[in-house]
Amino acid sequence: MSASSSEWSKFREDTNPISTLAESLLSAISEILKAVICIQIENESFTEIGCYFYRASAVIMELHVNWSTPTNAIELLQSLSKRVDTAKTFTTELQKNAHKFQSLEVKTIMQQLEQVIRGIGENINSLPSLTYGDQEYVEKAAKSLSKEMKDVSFVLNQSRRLESKEHMEETDLYSVDIDESSAMNLTTYSQERSKKIIDKYDSRNLSMGSSLMSLPQLAQYMEPLYETFSCPLTKRVMEDPVTIESGITYERKAIIEWFEKIEDVENIVCPKSGQKLKSTSLSTNVALKATINEWKERNEAARIKVARAALSLASTENMVLEAIDDLTNVCKSKAYNKVQVRDIGIIPLLANFLEYKSRDVRFASLELLRLLAEDDEEGKDIIAKKVDVSTIIRMLSSNHKPLRNASVLLLLELSSTRFLCDMIGTVAGGILMLITVKLRQTLDAFTSDTAGEILKNLEKVSDNIKLMAENGYWEPLLTHLVEGNEETRMEMASYLAEVVLGPDIKTYVAERATPVLVHMVQSVNSLPRNVAFKALNQISKYHQNAKILIQAGVMQILIEEIFMQTIHNNESTSSSKTEAAAILANILESGIDLENFQVNTHGHTLASDYIVYNILSRIKNSTPDEMNLNLIHILLCLIKFAKASSTIVSVVKETEVSYNLIELINTPNEELGIASIKLLITLTPFMGHTLSDRLCKTKDQPESLVQNTTDIITEKDAVSVNFLAKLPHQNLTLNLALINSNTIPTVMKSISQIQRSGTRSSRHGSSYFEGLIGILVRLTTTLYDHQILQTARTYNFTSVFTELLTRSFTDEVQKLSARGLENLSKQSIVLSRPPKMKKTKVFKFFCFNKCVSIDLSKDQDFSLCSIHGGVCSSQETFCLVEAETVERLLSCLDHENVEVIEAALSALSTLLDDNVNVEKSVSLLSDKHVMKYVLNVVKEHKEESLWQKAFWVIERFLINGGDESISNISEDRLLPATLVSAFHHGDDCTREMAEKILRHLNKIPTITNTMTFTM
Repeated sequence: MSASSSEWSKFREDTNPISTLAESLLSAISEILKAVICIQIENESFTEIGCYFYRASAVIMELHVNWSTPTNAIELLQSLSKRVDTAKTFTTELQKNAHKFQSLEVKTIMQQLEQVIRGIGENINSLPSLTYGDQEYVEKAAKSLSKEMKDVSFVLNQSRRLESKEHMEETDLYSVDIDESSAMNLTTYSQERSKKIIDKYDSRNLSMGSSLMSLPQLAQYMEPLYETFSCPLTKRVMEDPVTIESGITYERKAIIEWFEKIEDVENIVCPKSGQKLKSTSLSTNVALKATINEWKERNEAARIKVARAALSLASTENMVLEAIDDLTNVCKSKAYNKVQVRDIGIIPLLANFLEYKSRDVRFASLELLRLLAEDDEEGKDIIAKKVDVSTIIRMLSSNHKPLRNASVLLLLELSSTRFLCDMIGTVAGGILMLITVKLRQTLDAFTSDTAGEILKNLEKVSDNIKLMAENGYWEPLLTHLVEGNEETRMEMASYLAEVVLGPDIKTYVAERATPVLVHMVQSVNSLPRNVAFKALNQISKYHQNAKILIQAGVMQILIEEIFMQTIHNNESTSSSKTEAAAILANILESGIDLENFQVNTHGHTLASDYIVYNILSRIKNSTPDEMNLNLIHILLCLIKFAKASSTIVSVVKETEVSYNLIELINTPNEELGIASIKLLITLTPFMGHTLSDRLCKTKDQPESLVQNTTDIITEKDAVSVNFLAKLPHQNLTLNLALINSNTIPTVMKSISQIQRSGTRSSRHGSSYFEGLIGILVRLTTTLYDHQILQTARTYNFTSVFTELLTRSFTDEVQKLSARGLENLSKQSIVLSRPPKMKKTKVFKFFCFNKCVSIDLSKDQDFSLCSIHGGVCSSQETFCLVEAETVERLLSCLDHENVEVIEAALSALSTLLDDNVNVEKSVSLLSDKHVMKYVLNVVKEHKEESLWQKAFWVIERFLINGGDESISNISEDRLLPATLVSAFHHGDDCTREMAEKILRHLNKIPTITNTMTFTM
């Protein structure tokens, strides 16, 4: 038997009664579907009925095309045929005469249709597993459909609303949380899902349907499927029908493949008729092709309507997926179908399904939306209006890889138009999400690359470029700045000036942008110059960029801009000068040594007199605040250079600059006021008395520097009081000005308030408190003035300072308090007075060689201070003994801060001064174990200034404490080693003091006048 005869026989075996019954059933179902669409009553119920038949048709197709047809297939199809015919009768009648039926009659028909659908469900359930072969996915879907149909129930609406199917109101179907779980590649996921749907039909080259999980190709049966439409070989509707010599029409591709299989060209036969062919020539069947195309158009339109109805109902997930998949197939078959799909209102429904609980539905919806947007500007416009773009963007963070890929592909399609680029950019966090996805190349390369393409499209809108920079993606902005035209460069430079640079991008931005910006500032056009200066200011705020700016030649440009004289000092010129000064200040604050850096063609350096004088001369009230602020910042940096420092001090002394700086203290611009005070504080060591005198000559000074702060303490409050505290303490003019301006009560009130509440409530509280204490300390240096002395007594400075030694304030507060006590204690010997004596009767008699006095006076009660020799008190004479301050000073000797220890030692040393009774003082201090603390200081610390004070105290004890003091000191085994070390390595003063103590301890021989040494 020939090969052609064998193939023809095999083809003939494929025709059987099952196919005929199946096609008849599918044709009947198509009639039912056409009828339910047109029924004008109980729309929702009849739409649902139509959908069940719609989905059941896929099972029938399984029987039609499956090789594993069950033995009871014919009986099953006959049973289905009876039920379908019954349903067809009811629905056709309702279509024609719906208005004549009463509610009760409609209810009866619906109940009968319920029974029909349940019966069909039983039929589907009775199909054996072998019907589905190895397609477990299809079998599972069929069982699910069977269960739904067996449990179906329809409820008649009380009010029979007449409404058009094509104008059905669309509502939100679901509101659920999106479940993001497993990850799968988009292509693999789509292929696997589709494979479960159509692979079994592709393997047999059939096209009668898709699967139970996608809507069947029911358009082929919305009108009767004419046998002539199908290719006898593939059993699919023909796309390119051609007629062969026998007069029978086939699909071109199928018949060509048939001919190619036959080896013996002499015995080629017609596959269907078996007629021997003399020629294999093919002729297009134009008429049939046109007829098929018209039939497809009608049926595709019907499929779209049915799918729309299914999506509106959305009773089950399977129904939604079937409808979306069928619409996807319809759109792919012809471009015009996309127009029909969008015009019928599918896009709003898909927008709702993006929030559906099933990610399969969300995935399918994204894919269909992307298809509707492809090469269709109107489609994109509708999607933009009906779909919430933020929902699509949110899916970029899904854990489900196919969903991420689908969402990013849809966004890529939408971003092809400028309008939608603007819309995507306005979504809160949208660009940040895209940038994040782009940077996660290793996690999902496809989504990352696609996100990069989207961002590239978004660059069409300049605002998006700024948003990208704000979210850390600077490349677009820098590229447009470097490569764009003048207008683009200006726009990008303005964005650069506004956006704060992230820590990881600052240097990169500076390297890319600085050359272009330096070129722009040299333009004759003021607009690009101003914008470029602002951008350079932004770059210069990151100190590590200073070197990049210097290497680009910006220093000479800045000096020229600042010092340039203009005829018309307009706002534009003022702005560029201010920005240039800010950039220079930022560069200097970076810490780079630029003292000898040449800044102009005349050879001037930053530290030269010319530059310094020009900067200082521009600080005045008439200068804009921002410019003044920048100039002061420049001076604060220049004053660190030795040469510039001397010039600054000289100019300030000889000119009115100091008055200008003092006047700027009370400017409404608080930042400028703070900068002015900081510069004055820096100048204080060089010209403190000059500043003090000029401060007192300025209106409302110095009292305005101390404000009664009841609210939050500001930085200006802190630097103001510290300025007063750091000016020379012995300046009587300033101290009296503080007294006479009634400033001290405000100081004391603030100190009391902080002592109660603490300083933690304000970041500047500690510094402010230190300044207040410093003001009190400065008064203790001029106690020779009666007014100041009375103030110290009135507010009991001794008690205030003593209390501060034990409070948990800063080291600076304790140090200042100890110094204040030192100053006060030095006055005790002067202020201590002998008691006033009244005349008294005193009887003296001798007893046992001792004189005994008997005082007969009344109401006399006084005691003399053993140290100062007169009547003492803590408030009147500032006596440390009476104030019980010694113990608290001793506790400071255990402090870690050397300055606090040194100040405490100085205060204690006033009790050992030559003007007091040293022997009594040593005795009193010995009782308090002072020497133990002092020796510990010597052992624990190595600072010479501290050793000198400690050695002085030790020597006083050795000289005035007698044998007991010498013995106690000698018992310390570590002291000699420390003294020897100081003797060998200390400076002259320390060596001399160590030597004296060693002699007292007999550690080195005492040199007498009768002994000589020959070196």
